[in-house]
Amino acid sequence: MTRVQIKICGVTNVNDARACVELGADFIGLNFYRQSPRYIDAKVARQIVKTLGADGGAIGVFVNENADSIRETASAVGLRYIQLHGNSSPELVRDLAAEFRVIRAFHTHGQFRPEQVSLFTNCDVLIDAHHPHLHGGTGRTCDWQAARAALAYARFLFLSGGLDAQNVGSAIETVAPHAVDVCSGVESAPGAKDHQGIKDFVAAVRNAEQSARASVPH
Repeated sequence: MTRVQIKICGVTNVNDARACVELGADFIGLNFYRQSPRYIDAKVARQIVKTLGADGGAIGVFVNENADSIRETASAVGLRYIQLHGNSSPELVRDLAAEFRVIRAFHTHGQFRPEQVSLFTNCDVLIDAHHPHLHGGTGRTCDWQAARAALAYARFLFLSGGLDAQNVGSAIETVAPHAVDVCSGVESAPGAKDHQGIKDFVAAVRNAEQSARASVPH
């Protein structure tokens, strides 16, 4: 089994961002959706990116923003990765993918069909749980079977939705994602990361990898 990458979303301050990277995260998510309790101002986000450096893996999270607005924020903050929630069209993703590594989010509601992912060939995919009003960070678990089915259509798949140290091993075993995304599962409060929780989550991911390798016949 290849190494599963780890993204910790909803980071709101430099201290938590530094801890995420030091404890083993490959990516952190900075949320620019103003209605989110984890919303972050561009100036604070810029400080985080400067602290982590260009290879810190900071991903800007946007909901139903247009290309110009996304580019403006990304330029101000210094982002190379962007994550799109809402009704982002294949055309918008194709446009932005010329400049950024793009992650297009899908939610496993009743209308979700794994083959929809095939319309987005020039970006990564994130599969998250559905909530009628919120875009991520809900603590709800997504449909793992639907996520597994979507894997066939994705060049790179992030699994999100209600993950924590207790269930991420089962999630990895069931879905076999390229990366896992955790938010509320490593928090003491919305936007406040629990550093021990991060350590436990990373350890659970690595343990799941070892178990998967051990189960492969030699």
